[in-house]
Amino acid sequence: MKETLKLLKDLSSLPGIPGNEKQVSRFIANAIKPNVDEIVYDNLGSLIGIKKQNGPKVMIAGHMDEVGLMITQITNEGFVKFQTIGGWFSQVMLAQVWDIHTKKGVVHGVTGVKPPHVIPADKRKEAIGIETMYIDLGVTSKKEAMELGVEPGQMITPHSEFMVLGNPNYLLNKAWDNRIGSAVVMEVLKQAKDLPNQLYGTFTVQEEMGLRGAKTSAYTVHPDIAIAIDSGLAMDVPGGDPVEQSLGKGPQILLYDLGLVPNQGLRNLFIETAKSENIPYQEAYINVGRTDAGHMHLAHEGAAGISICIPTRYLHTHTSIIHYEDYENTVKLILAVLKKLNQKTVDEIINA
Repeated sequence: MKETLKLLKDLSSLPGIPGNEKQVSRFIANAIKPNVDEIVYDNLGSLIGIKKQNGPKVMIAGHMDEVGLMITQITNEGFVKFQTIGGWFSQVMLAQVWDIHTKKGVVHGVTGVKPPHVIPADKRKEAIGIETMYIDLGVTSKKEAMELGVEPGQMITPHSEFMVLGNPNYLLNKAWDNRIGSAVVMEVLKQAKDLPNQLYGTFTVQEEMGLRGAKTSAYTVHPDIAIAIDSGLAMDVPGGDPVEQSLGKGPQILLYDLGLVPNQGLRNLFIETAKSENIPYQEAYINVGRTDAGHMHLAHEGAAGISICIPTRYLHTHTSIIHYEDYENTVKLILAVLKKLNQKTVDEIINA
C-alpha cells in the first residue's frame, strides 16, 4: 500500500488542466513503459499503452486533465483575471490559494473579491459571481507581476497537499477527477496478463472541456469495447443521499449519464462478475455530467460502452476525498471483466 500511496500522491499532485497535460503524460508514460508493448499518441496528446494480443479491441480510459484556471489579464495594479477551465462552483473558489505555473517556477496567489463589508446587506446572501473574482499575487503592479514570470495564457491549478486522513483509507488531494481513474488504468496495465483481447490503456486529454481527447483517441483505437473509468459522486455527507453513492462501498457501475446509456450486456457482465468475485459495487447514475465513454462508444461504427466510477467527495474543488478500497476494488473488477472479454463474449454483447 505504501508504494501505491506514493504513486497516488505524485500523480494527483501534478499540474495538468485541459491543454496542459504534458507533465502528467510524461509521468504516466514512464510508469507504464515496462508493462505495455507499445505507446502511441493521438494528435491532441492522449496517451495509449497497448498490450498486443489477439482478440477484440478493449479500450479502458481515464482522463489526465483536472479543472483549473487560465490567466486572461493582468491589471495595472498587478491583480490576475482568469477564465475557468472546466466546471467550477463559485462558492468553493473564495479565499483559496492557487499555483500559477510560469517559466520561472510556481507563483502563489489567493482568490479575492470585494469585501462583504461594502456589499449591501440585501446582496450578501447572493452567490458571488466568478466574473467578479481575481487572484491577488501580493504585488503592487503589472510590471512586478510580470517580473515574477506571470503572463496571460498560463495554467493555474489549486494549491493542495496530499493527506491521509483520520481513517487511513480516506485520501485527500486535488485532481482526483480524474487522476484516480488514470491510476486504475495504470495498475490494470501492470497486472493484466494473458488476456483474450487486445488491451488499449488510454489516458485522455481535455475531458473537462467536452471529452475532446476521448473522441480522437477512440478514433485511433477503433475499439469494440469502450470502458471509461472516472470519478463519480459520493453523497454520504450531511444533507446528501448516500444510496449507491458512498465512499468505501465499491466502484459505481453507472446506470446512465448525460453522454451514455451503457450497453446492457456489458453492464450485466460487470454486475455478474462483481457478484461472482465478491467485489463490492454500487449502481449509481450521473444526471449533471458525462464521462469519456460518451465519445468513446461513438467512434467509427460504434462500440459497446460503459462508465465505471470511483466515488469522490467534493468534486471540482481544491480538496476532494476518495477511499483507497474503492480504488483497489475498481482495479479488481476491471481485471476480472477483462479476463472474460474474448471474441465470443464480445460478439454476444454487441449483437444481443
